[in-house]
Amino acid sequence: MEIDRLYVGDAIEVMRGLPQRSIDLVCADPPYNLGKNYGNNIDKKERRQYEDFTRDWLQSVARVLKDNGTIYVFMGVRFISRLYVILEEMGLSFNGWITWHYTQGMGRTKGFSPRHEDILYFVKGKYPTFNLDDIRIPQKYYRERNNMKGANPGDVWQFSHVHYCSQEREDHPTQKPEGVLERMIRASSNPGDVVLDPFVGSGTTCKVARSLGRHWIGIDTNPDYISISEKRIAHSTTLFDSVDPRANRTPVDSKSRS
Repeated sequence: MEIDRLYVGDAIEVMRGLPQRSIDLVCADPPYNLGKNYGNNIDKKERRQYEDFTRDWLQSVARVLKDNGTIYVFMGVRFISRLYVILEEMGLSFNGWITWHYTQGMGRTKGFSPRHEDILYFVKGKYPTFNLDDIRIPQKYYRERNNMKGANPGDVWQFSHVHYCSQEREDHPTQKPEGVLERMIRASSNPGDVVLDPFVGSGTTCKVARSLGRHWIGIDTNPDYISISEKRIAHSTTLFDSVDPRANRTPVDSKSRS
């Protein structure tokens, strides 16, 4: 099976054609089972059916993931606890629970309005890639003991949604910001590594991977989304559609403030 290519088809079936231990990083944004319309299918299964589907595609990922490889999985609050358990049952090791915080979202009048999504971060093996220097965030204040290359960004990430009025918005209901994928790919892979997205959607993962010098594979059941992804990847750029708002700050000298 070729790399740097998009495939139309069921993720489980397509991954069967991938060699064992051939993928360095998986970034997956599977359906959340909330009834969304993905063009050629509606994301609504019985709970047991959805759990079986999740186990099946994760088993395929565990097979193709290299030793010391990494997987990030986006998931909604209704299923994320069960997903955590399933990932552990696959023999993968927990390495982080990331909260992606955004400032705008669905409004509610009876209850608190959702303002975040969760991302589970699991690894295979004891020595996964983690390039901290590639993702550091500038310090807020200067102190001699600080690493002035920047701080670990932590497990709460603030990136805006790709809003429906944005020029970067594609015709996909769950498009993720490029800045989120940029951080994952920089942190957990190296140039020349292979990044897999089994639910490629609008192509964000593959676009960012190509821009950062990684190889990539994307899979989706909807040929229309594959067409969208092809166009985005063909016009790939390192000017991503979102950034952490802390990325451009300049440390304040705390001594001068005293």
